Amino acid sequence: MCLILVAWQSRADYPLMLAANRDEFHARPTDPASFWRDAPKIIAGRDLTAGGTWLGVTATGRFAAITNFRDLLPPPADAPSRGKLVGDFLRGNESPAAFMQRVAADADRYAGFSLFAGTPAELAFFSNRSGAPRRLDPGTYALSNAALDVPWPKVERMRNEFQRRIEQRPDPEALLDLLNDREPAPDAELPATGLPLARERLLSAPFVVSPTYGTRASSILLFDAVHRATFVERGFDPEGLPIETRSFTFRIAKTDD
Repeated sequence: MCLILVAWQSRADYPLMLAANRDEFHARPTDPASFWRDAPKIIAGRDLTAGGTWLGVTATGRFAAITNFRDLLPPPADAPSRGKLVGDFLRGNESPAAFMQRVAADADRYAGFSLFAGTPAELAFFSNRSGAPRRLDPGTYALSNAALDVPWPKVERMRNEFQRRIEQRPDPEALLDLLNDREPAPDAELPATGLPLARERLLSAPFVVSPTYGTRASSILLFDAVHRATFVERGFDPEGLPIETRSFTFRIAKTDD
């Protein structure tokens, strides 16, 4: 997952609005969003290499999403899958803050990551490259492969447009259209993360298209004031063409916390 936009308790009628793009190698096998057979309350895509996920939600309104942190450091030997963290939160019943504290105590085992975890009552954030866990206040947040709200060009552009679109009634198709922005940043505005210029340019687009690595899925998650959740995932092929769209709408059951 390389771009996450979250509006948390910024509207009384939609306490959660989330839009995200997952970027990954096209050769990495993946199942699209569905109910997990081994955890039937979870709706999420699944990484078939390590068994984790990049974004998911449960019938009780637990949700989590993760991005890699671009620091070019080699991962620790035998590092666990970062996608396992999302699955662990979705399976559990800890509060987001308690879960993040537990993750932080063991965070050096993982390659760099940034993680959102929430329930209808609470949202927390933690990155093992940028400080202690945080319980987030109401507001709008934007994340790519860096610390929260680091102003990379695509983060700033997408946050501003996301904010504009959710001022009206949030519409999944309009938010999917937002995530389909394929315009790279001007070279003068590119972040310096240690990658070659051509790679920095490619990855500066909110939606990444290349034959080997790119945006594999765009996802929308909405919670409304009457405890209804809407989760939409659209998958894409290496040419950036849509494969399928999966939609789930359900009433959020009593929460675990």
